[in-house]
Amino acid sequence: MCNRFRAAYFTRHAFEEQFQACDEIEGVPRFNVAPTQPVLTVRSESGKRRIKEMRWGLIPSWARDIKSGNFNARSESITTTPSFRDLIHTNRCLVPADAFYEWQRTGAVKQPFAFEIGDGKLFAFAGLWDEWKDPNGRAIQSCTILTTEANELVAELHDRMPVILSPEQYAAWLNSQTPLHEVLALLKPFDSRAMHKYPVSTRLNNSQNEGEDVAARIAIEVPAQGRLF
Repeated sequence: MCNRFRAAYFTRHAFEEQFQACDEIEGVPRFNVAPTQPVLTVRSESGKRRIKEMRWGLIPSWARDIKSGNFNARSESITTTPSFRDLIHTNRCLVPADAFYEWQRTGAVKQPFAFEIGDGKLFAFAGLWDEWKDPNGRAIQSCTILTTEANELVAELHDRMPVILSPEQYAAWLNSQTPLHEVLALLKPFDSRAMHKYPVSTRLNNSQNEGEDVAARIAIEVPAQGRLF
């Protein structure tokens, strides 16, 4: 699954280079992005890639009221789940990030780990989006991040991971004309050999905590082993 990620090192140049999206980027570095918060997304509109801010936690257009929403969508059931089965054909987007987090419980401690690609470079989750309107006609656009089975690295902590797309896959994912079987073929675990993980502060456990120090690499003390003889 993916219920927290980092979006801290975005620049206009990086977006132009990796996503060919030239919109002005608004917002501040985020080191502890959580569901229901606003996130930047990239989607195709009339053949052009546009940057859009959306709520993380998908609210289906047919929902009766606003709820916390689906912040993740299982790839294996994407074509049958009512909230997603139509969106996979037409409403695909990218959710840029530069790390995501998973936790390891040791006794009463939930230790968070950051997962990065390369040296912490920008990448993109596969996402879906929808638009919901409240009774007053106010439109809220929201998104969800697709998940798949974990690769060898993530499986050390969790059996699921977000779907990460490589730059050469962006065009097929964003193009609504891409045949569905080709779209579904993209929903695979990312190569673990291109990733690494490291522990970060337990302050990350509280989604209200923000700042670079929250996501900074830390050292974990290993308990001393007693002597056998």
